Amino acid sequence: MGSTLAEKVWNEHLVRRGEGDEPDLLYIDLHLVHEVTSPQAFEGLRLADRAVRRPDLTLATEDHNVPTEGVELPIADPVSRTQVETLRKNCADFGVRLHPMGDAEQGIVHVVGPQLGLTQPGTTVVCGDSHTSTHGAFGALAFGIGTSEVEHVLATQTLPLRPFRTMAVNIEGTLRPGVTSKDVILAVISKIGTGGGQGYVLEYRGSAVESMTMEARMTMCNMSIEAGARAGMIAPDETTFEYLKGRSHAPSGADWDAAVEHWKSLRTDSDAVYDAEVTIDADSLTPFVTWGTNPGQGLPLGERVPDPESIADEESRAATEKALEYMGLRAGTPLRDVAVDTVFLGSCTNGRIEDLRSAAGILRDRRVADDVRMLVVPGSMRVREQAEEEGLHEVFEAAGAEWRQAGCSMCLGMNPDQLTPGERSASTSNRNFEGRQGKGGRTHLVSPVVAAATAVRGTLSSPEDL
Repeated sequence: MGSTLAEKVWNEHLVRRGEGDEPDLLYIDLHLVHEVTSPQAFEGLRLADRAVRRPDLTLATEDHNVPTEGVELPIADPVSRTQVETLRKNCADFGVRLHPMGDAEQGIVHVVGPQLGLTQPGTTVVCGDSHTSTHGAFGALAFGIGTSEVEHVLATQTLPLRPFRTMAVNIEGTLRPGVTSKDVILAVISKIGTGGGQGYVLEYRGSAVESMTMEARMTMCNMSIEAGARAGMIAPDETTFEYLKGRSHAPSGADWDAAVEHWKSLRTDSDAVYDAEVTIDADSLTPFVTWGTNPGQGLPLGERVPDPESIADEESRAATEKALEYMGLRAGTPLRDVAVDTVFLGSCTNGRIEDLRSAAGILRDRRVADDVRMLVVPGSMRVREQAEEEGLHEVFEAAGAEWRQAGCSMCLGMNPDQLTPGERSASTSNRNFEGRQGKGGRTHLVSPVVAAATAVRGTLSSPEDL
């Protein structure tokens, strides 16, 4: 019997296969580090008098706690300042490469890795961050790990793991104009639920996936974790190779040719068997938005806020009632009538140059509604530089949006960019949990083009509404 993509990468990285109940031991090709989950791991190395095993395969950047304005000034928040300063000391002490604020390569770790060419097909990638699944868009087996696992990888460049199950997510058809990979993944999560992928590596396949750009694929793999999955993957193809070619850490010359030859073999065999399969009809999809307090509580934008009374299952009905109470929504309200206070364009889900271009295309010659604030936060300083070379910042500023420095920003409440209690946002980030963007904040997950249209109209909207 043949092997799936995930199984091929797993088997190529086996250091030792576990016996009985023992986990396998896997070699790790790339370890990404940031300021939030690494302090205790580095301290563990100090206490055990250990070094970082492969500093050349370890990269750090400052992203979660950093402010997105006034980056030349000392960080005002004492907790954030301590986190960042601790990372800088740890990287200096252990010889780990760090891209700090002000550095040309600084940014969100899951944007920086791919743009440098460090994320490559067939590799294993880990980070103390759940959205490491982003890198699976390249055919890498990439997943988030906990602090103790971060220490284990720093010390040994290996990780003990039990094999995952595999799920094929078949997305066939052609996406309509204005429908993006963000809408696709929200539709997938809505269909299988936030626990539907638990224990699985999801492999996205089908004609709709093959026609996506690398940036669109990264968006989809990024949110695999929101379906409960450990990782998401897409088989590498010519789109992948074209994206990587010429990047600073990608192979070159004869090494490039040899790498591509191997990468072409990283496709699921025709006789391989998945543990589960799901199919999505791309032709039928329309823009999606979330209405509740988890990414699975989403609907097409043309629908209405659900009525708990119409839900037979008692547990689901109670969850819906609780979500609507927190979100301040009334059952039956058309989603297009829901007004927002803030629009956030950014994050490791939708903070890349393609996302900024698509939003700018909607905002060009238009204005953000008077009672709406819009934050535009590039995923990295390289993305910011490229956007400014293309004049996108001028489009955003002319429309009345705020043009910021790189960082995680309003994706999570760990920096100055936060919602106030009761404030409602349309956000291109990945999570809409209670308080995720600030205590009492209410979040609707949307695509970049829906975010831009919403900023103009002031209510949840798609480009076709303009």
